[in-house]
Amino acid sequence: MGSIQKRGTNSWRLIVELGYDAKGKRVQKKKTIRVDDPALLRAPKRLENYLDTELRKFQLEVEAGTYVRLEKMTFEAFVEQWISKFVDVDLEVKTRDNYLYHTKRRILPYFGHMHLDQIKTMHINDYMEYLRSPAARNDGKKDKPLGSATLVYNYRVLRSIFTKAVDWRVLKDNPMAGVSKPKEDDVKEMEVYDEREIAALFQALEDEPTHLRVLIMLAVTTGLRRGELAGLEWKHIDLERGILEVKTTIPKLSNGEPVIKGPKNKKSARKIALSPSVIKELETFRSEWRKERLQIEDKWEGGQHEFLFSALNGKPHDPQRLTKRWIEFHRKHGLKPIRLHDLRHTSVSWLIFKKVHSEAIAKRVGHSNTKMMEIYGHIFESVDREAASTFEDIVIPFRKKA
Repeated sequence: MGSIQKRGTNSWRLIVELGYDAKGKRVQKKKTIRVDDPALLRAPKRLENYLDTELRKFQLEVEAGTYVRLEKMTFEAFVEQWISKFVDVDLEVKTRDNYLYHTKRRILPYFGHMHLDQIKTMHINDYMEYLRSPAARNDGKKDKPLGSATLVYNYRVLRSIFTKAVDWRVLKDNPMAGVSKPKEDDVKEMEVYDEREIAALFQALEDEPTHLRVLIMLAVTTGLRRGELAGLEWKHIDLERGILEVKTTIPKLSNGEPVIKGPKNKKSARKIALSPSVIKELETFRSEWRKERLQIEDKWEGGQHEFLFSALNGKPHDPQRLTKRWIEFHRKHGLKPIRLHDLRHTSVSWLIFKKVHSEAIAKRVGHSNTKMMEIYGHIFESVDREAASTFEDIVIPFRKKA
């Protein structure tokens, strides 16, 4: 049973009756709410319905044991709600893990003891300043501060927490409103292989096992992301038509089992044409793969999946393992040390160098054209300058006449 009491011009107290305690004392839960919508305040019936709805919601919270008085809710208590109702529900696996990592590693130890409504913009700015000092490191490396990418991720997580607090009407004002996003001034720029380095790469691949050749050739010639390579199955490849379809991705393994997801977005689900040389390598690899599959027999643990890059039991390799294989390879052959993901950048850069149309490149690698221009704009600028120079054949004769 509940009741509503008017408290001020536009505030009401919601009261939920919980009976009597062992001493016969009346037990109640109370919550004060404000109504700032002028249209609602001018419509008595609508206002009454709104307040009745809020009372029912409050009563359900009390009965379910989830209601906590806001002035008593700690930051840590709200974060638990944020994790269960948002992070675990709405975020992709990799993003969720990153959010939880930064929350538990630094944010909760710093703010966890504070009441949520006591955290002001000043406190958050103090925290961001603290992150810029070597004292914020907890990995033993006290000789240098955290990288700017870590600061930006902490900013992003805090913004998510306090935005949800406002959205869920736990807070009226967002203390992040006066906090500036840190500049990412030490982010490692993309590195790519040039024409000579690509030639050296493929020469080094000649004496490597087929599975490694295929892994690196696909990374360079298709621009697949690491998770897309890890999630690639034979059923996604039509060797007769020379087409590869990107349908699944494996961002990580959890407790030894692959986390198999659909493409990152609609553009990520795409068909990619394969070159004749890559098709030939894939045909050789498929033949070897099938022979190994027949030898495994009852030890197969891959189920209905047939991943290209898998352990002998059929389970896909952890994406981290693909990175490790790449690092071992480029170190072995003394190639320029770039990330596995930079082979994707190399793929795009090569296509730009060969003057393939930007829309065709974007479709091939699963980018929007505008996003690709943001990432590879400096390369497109050089191509555009070269395109401009072609007009010299027209302009120079004209200027001579003038």
